Formats: sequence, structure tokens, C-alpha cells
Amino acid sequence: MTTRSPAAGPATVTWAGANARRLARQHLHPDAAAVASPFAEPGDAVAAMLGAHAQVLSAAELSVGLRGAGVTRTDVRTALWTDRTLVKTFGPRGTVHLLPAADLPLWTGALSAVPTVPNPFPKDARMTPDQVEAVVAAVGDALTGAELTIDELSDEVVARTGPWAGDLVMPGFQAMWPRWRQVLHLAGHRGALAYAPNRGRKATYTNPGCTPLPGAAALPALIERYLYAYGPATPAHLARWLAAPKRWAAERFAALAASGAIEEVTFGEDGPAWVVAGDTDFPDAPVRGVRLLPYFDAFAIASGPRERLFPGAAWERALGGGQAGNFPVLLVDGVVAGVWHQRRSGRRIAVTVEPLKPLSGARLRDLEGQVERVAAIMEGTAELTVGPVMVGPHA
Repeated sequence: MTTRSPAAGPATVTWAGANARRLARQHLHPDAAAVASPFAEPGDAVAAMLGAHAQVLSAAELSVGLRGAGVTRTDVRTALWTDRTLVKTFGPRGTVHLLPAADLPLWTGALSAVPTVPNPFPKDARMTPDQVEAVVAAVGDALTGAELTIDELSDEVVARTGPWAGDLVMPGFQAMWPRWRQVLHLAGHRGALAYAPNRGRKATYTNPGCTPLPGAAALPALIERYLYAYGPATPAHLARWLAAPKRWAAERFAALAASGAIEEVTFGEDGPAWVVAGDTDFPDAPVRGVRLLPYFDAFAIASGPRERLFPGAAWERALGGGQAGNFPVLLVDGVVAGVWHQRRSGRRIAVTVEPLKPLSGARLRDLEGQVERVAAIMEGTAELTVGPVMVGPHA
């Protein structure tokens, strides 16, 4: 374990130790002995990973199931739509996530306090601050006690604000969207909007009835949770995770360090980084084993530095030169060592794994177990094909 005496200065943390602890805390570590106790509930797994990216809901279901004990996609859906212990809404970076319902006041309070990035839309498409507030209030009012499709919600927003909100000035998917849609994610961050069950193939939205915590308390708490899950981390890592300004993130770290809430460590060759104060114990044993992670898995997105998680050819083949999440990834000994994909037909799930290097017999047996676990979570039966070894980004 990595430890130090108080007078010895910042602790030194290796990449291997940090990676092993992150995997263990999310119950992704291949060695069961490294994991304290299994997550029995989907909400516990989602809390540990700090939200499951849910733009593709099946990928979120798999992310959650891989961290749980016997958790299936049905369990995740039940938690989301029946028990309501999970909420589908806009999370970090304005992207769709599953979040624990119990933590929604903290999340909305913290995300509401994150500075917005410069408006990317043309001047004529933008909204004034007063218009933004009017739209968020209209969204919350329209969705209270209701479940509306995006078109129904648009009609309600325009009726409550004015024709300007419905101007078709926002580039969408092969169409132009009404002006108000540019703050849809902000309504989620303010606790005024969340997803409701689909109506046929159409998504619907509702007001989750959430009162955000004050940002002054919620934001430090979220940063500490981030460091607990993904530390050591730097302000630049946090800024990327939240899509926030780097200078703002550095100021937040400085304030937390001054208060004694976080402390500096030396993160191997990468220099200064931060952890929650006192949280400086890291395992010595390297990670050994195989794991499969789906699209946009939180571990692959939030762990840094990315060049260490995606070493060598993995940077191009599995990261696309810097954009995490676009490929389901194969982890071997804790780092990305290939990609994989699946095709479902009824209960049959055909899984093809494309490693960057040949896999040993022991690794292939581990992989077979992982594929069986994926199939169990997705409530199907799997067939594994190991594709040819890839060399370079286009092989």
C-alpha cells in the first residue's frame, strides 16, 4: 500500500496503483479479493461510477450490470422506471446519464454551479439570460405532473414564453430545431426536467420534483466524490469531465486544498495531482486479468491520464485520437488492449473481440468468462469470436 509519514511531503502514487484502486472501487477489478463487497443495487453501482452515460441506454445497462452482483438489464430498468431509484437526465458535459435519485439534489446543485462554455450558436440564434430563465421555468411548469414528448413540450414552452422560443434557428439532426432547445440540458441541470418512460418510440420528459442543493455546498461534495472515484486527478482532468473551463477548475482545487478537504500527491511521472484528504492508500499489486467495457463507460471516460489507459496503438484504435467512449473496449491487465462489438438476434448475442496483441490461453479463458457475464446481464446467450490481431489504427 502507498503510505507516508506526515513530515515526508506529498505521497507518491504510481499509475498502476491508481488504476488498480479505481477499478476496485468500481468493482471492475479482475481480482475479486480486491473488491470489498458487491453492489447489490443498480443505484449503488451508478453512485460509485459517478453516473452511467445513457445516450445509448443498453450501454448504460451493461455498465451498471458489470459493476453489480447478478444485476441484469431488467434490474436497471426496474430501478429506473418502477422503483425510481435511478433517474435518466442530463449529467456531466450536458450528456444523458443515469444518476441515483437520492443524489439528484447534489448533482443538480453542483452542475448548476458549473460555468457554461461559450455559446456555439450564431448570434441570431442565441438567447438572452432572461430568455434562458423564462424557458427553464416554462419547462419545469409544463412538465409538473406530466409526461410530454419533445414536440408537446415545445408547444407548451412557446405558449408560456413567446413565439421567439419556437424560432427554427438551431441546427439539429437533418432539421432545424426551435430556439429554446439549446437549454434543454440546462433544465435538467436545474432539476426541472428528467426523462420519463418512452411512449412507443418517442422519448418523454417529466419534472422530477427536485430542489437542487446550494451550489456552494454541492459542488465541493461532487468534486470530492470525483477524486474518490478517479483520483489522483488534476484540475485539467476535472475540467474535461465536466466540460468546464480549466482556470475555473484550478480555482476550485485551490479552494478545496486551502480548506484541507483535498491534498496533493505526486502522480508518478505526471507530476502533482490531488486526492481526498487522507485518502492516500493505494494497492501495490498490479492488475491482472480481462474486462469488457461498453460504449461510453464511465471508467474509460473519467480515468486519467488517458495516454496511460489507452497506451500505444490503443490511442488511435480505441480512442480515436482523444475521444473516449466511441468504442467498447477490451481491458487486459487494467489498460485498453483492443475493442469489441456485439450483434443481437433474439437471445443470441454474437460478440467479436479484436485484440491489439495475441491473447494467451489464460487470457482467452478469462475473456470467455467475461462474454458469458455480458450475456447474463443482457439476458441472452453469447457466442464469442476473437478477431484477427489489429496492428495500427486501421487494421
